[in-house]
Amino acid sequence: MTQTSEDVTWLTQEAYTKLRDELAYLSGPAREEITQKIAAAREEGDLRENGGYHAAKEEQGKQELRIRQLTQLLERAKVGEAPAATGVVAPGMVVTIAFDGDEDDTLEFLLASREYASSEFETYSPQSPLGTGVNGHKVGEDVDYELPNGKKASVRILKAEPFNG
Repeated sequence: MTQTSEDVTWLTQEAYTKLRDELAYLSGPAREEITQKIAAAREEGDLRENGGYHAAKEEQGKQELRIRQLTQLLERAKVGEAPAATGVVAPGMVVTIAFDGDEDDTLEFLLASREYASSEFETYSPQSPLGTGVNGHKVGEDVDYELPNGKKASVRILKAEPFNG
């Protein structure tokens, strides 16, 4: 399968290891714990009015969803390789934009998976409205994108540099 830049989730080795460890825990010990909780709640009797059983089943559903999310994320992760400094915005880059072309109203952010949160930069997902708007565009370009409320916003891309965190 060929991956496009939208399919790839760029992660540092540290973030990848953290997520891989979380997946291992959820798939192993945590799964066993929730199975035991469900079994214990079943032994209490009538399942229709058994709050502990229903809570454990809900917790199990959330846990299985997280396992699927992590599995998909890690399958398409690109680890430790920041994109090249080509002046084109891509995941793994620190991007500086000016709102409505006003260079006094700027935002600098890391375009990366929300799973990788940098304490150094605000992080925007490539799937977010802003991330989708700037991804693939060049420094100096003006880009319009749609806000969640349906309105349009305009930004100028001032800088796009590989993240070296």
